[in-house]
Amino acid sequence: MKDALLATVIDELTAVEAFESLLAFEEKALIAASPLEALPPIIEQKTTLTEQIAALEQQRDAQLAALGFATGFAGMEAAVAADERLVDHWNRLRAAATRARQGNNSNGVLIRTRMEYNRRALAELRVTPAKSGFYGPDGRVPGVMGL
Repeated sequence: MKDALLATVIDELTAVEAFESLLAFEEKALIAASPLEALPPIIEQKTTLTEQIAALEQQRDAQLAALGFATGFAGMEAAVAADERLVDHWNRLRAAATRARQGNNSNGVLIRTRMEYNRRALAELRVTPAKSGFYGPDGRVPGVMGL
């Protein structure tokens, strides 16, 4: 059973590192002038990886319980103390999870910033122009004959 726990931690590390890599692609897409084409497949992959990571975490908790440890962080820390083979993988998993959390938070800031910019731009476009020389919603300048 300890071998199964080690395998699960390794699988979880692989999934979190893949998620972390995907976040870097997402960041590049969010910074691009036109991210709309790149984002849907990234979001789909993020969803798949998030579900995989959650399933692996549940699997790890079940394995910890079967070995007589508590679930979650405390149980994993106790398992690591009992089996040195877990130390490196667990430390790498924790570090990758921290980096992924930070990357996800940074991307969230980028998304909120872009949304705020778009909201302000739309608000400016909705303002009725004070000058008569601006074109209307139909693309014509109001009051100009023959255009």
